[in-house]
Amino acid sequence: MISKLYIGTNTKMYKTIADTVSYLEELKKLTADIDRNLIELFVIPSFTSLSRAKELVSDGSIKLGAQNMCWEDQGQFTGEISPVMLKEIGIDIIELGHSERRHIFGETDEQLNKKVIAALKHGFTPLLCIGETLEQKQLRISDECLSIQLKAGLNGISESDARKIWVAYEPVWAIGVNGIPASPEYADEKQGVIKKVLYDLFGETGSDIPVLYGGSVNPGNACELIKQPNIDGLFIGRSAWDAGNFNSIIRDVLPLFLSKKNLN
Repeated sequence: MISKLYIGTNTKMYKTIADTVSYLEELKKLTADIDRNLIELFVIPSFTSLSRAKELVSDGSIKLGAQNMCWEDQGQFTGEISPVMLKEIGIDIIELGHSERRHIFGETDEQLNKKVIAALKHGFTPLLCIGETLEQKQLRISDECLSIQLKAGLNGISESDARKIWVAYEPVWAIGVNGIPASPEYADEKQGVIKKVLYDLFGETGSDIPVLYGGSVNPGNACELIKQPNIDGLFIGRSAWDAGNFNSIIRDVLPLFLSKKNLN
């Protein structure tokens, strides 16, 4: 059973090192009174910010993630970042399969599977992002697409390693400046599909894998989203890029999440 709220943000190709430092300092201060036994708070900034960012959150108050990672430890992979390099910094989470990586840079499920395996090998928490396109939604094959992305991305993963995985459902059509927010009911339905696939893959262990929702999450819909039974947390974009706004969202949704869990 998911006992704590998972909530975080990926700053994409925004925020310089100085911006990231300022942001993390403020977020850490604003959330210092929140019991970390109740919340898993994480931020995934740019690669150039990671080393300095880790110095600020070395106490574990905010988990730190990387936006991508190569599956090889070293080699002739110009422009890539290896797990060894990220481990040296002390990164906690590796975000894999974001729709921009899949659809702009052409990453495949097979490549992502190799990255998930490499992340687990090096002791990271893989955050596997999955989601259907608008065309797939209109063709009514969303469930099949989510199932394929999960089964291919997690191929060969043992039940013990599955305990270390997080999943984020991000419908491609709901992401970005022009994203169309999914209704809480639609998001919950698809998260239920994901949870069923995880159960089919890993049994009871699959039920312990946190499934987050991301896709135009904002102060106006965060509370309704977190009330949904199948949503274990929120993976937020630009609405969380201001520390004050992010802190407000956290404080709005945390009591609703805890109330939901107490009712179950």
